[in-house]
Amino acid sequence: MAGTVSTTSTVPLPRRPVEPGAPGARVRGPEGRCAVRRWYEEELGWATVPGPPPGLPTGLRFDVLDVPAEAGARALRHLAPGSPVALRGDRVRLLVAAGGAEEVPGLLDWLEWSAVALDLRVLGAGGVMEAPLPPGGPPPSGSLKGAAVWLRPPGPEGEADASLPAMPGMGSEGSAPDLVRLVDTVALWCHRVRLRRECGGVPLSP
Repeated sequence: MAGTVSTTSTVPLPRRPVEPGAPGARVRGPEGRCAVRRWYEEELGWATVPGPPPGLPTGLRFDVLDVPAEAGARALRHLAPGSPVALRGDRVRLLVAAGGAEEVPGLLDWLEWSAVALDLRVLGAGGVMEAPLPPGGPPPSGSLKGAAVWLRPPGPEGEADASLPAMPGMGSEGSAPDLVRLVDTVALWCHRVRLRRECGGVPLSP
């Protein structure tokens, strides 16, 4: 096929805070961690796991696909506008419907990706994702550099759930984005990212 894969990241900038008094304004000490937990529990209705930093248990409200940033950026077009997406370092975390992580191995096999080494990680039942800083606080600085942030923050309680990619029949009245297409897209781009790294960053034909 013609064309080349761009080596420039297409990951959108995270939604940075602008209000000093927002939930993410102070996250360095116990008071800040409590504010983060309250935002998730009270605003979204999500359970949290104590700790520095606070965590979000997977397998309850959502599962996670953890992929290289470029692969995550390429997958955005397969997500609903309100589907939550987080960034931590050079990794993007795509939230999918709870139970989706269990489907990934079978989907990769069905899509003929199971024999390929992919930098694709999943978090399902029993897992914990670092809680991204709530939107509306200051940009991470100092010891917070490298902290997880939201590229697309979750909406109000219930709204995020309906936007999560799911297997056909698992979504709300069939409205959820298709998990099959999402997995196929991230598998393809995880493979291309790995090949490019092995070739020393030389652009590859798509």
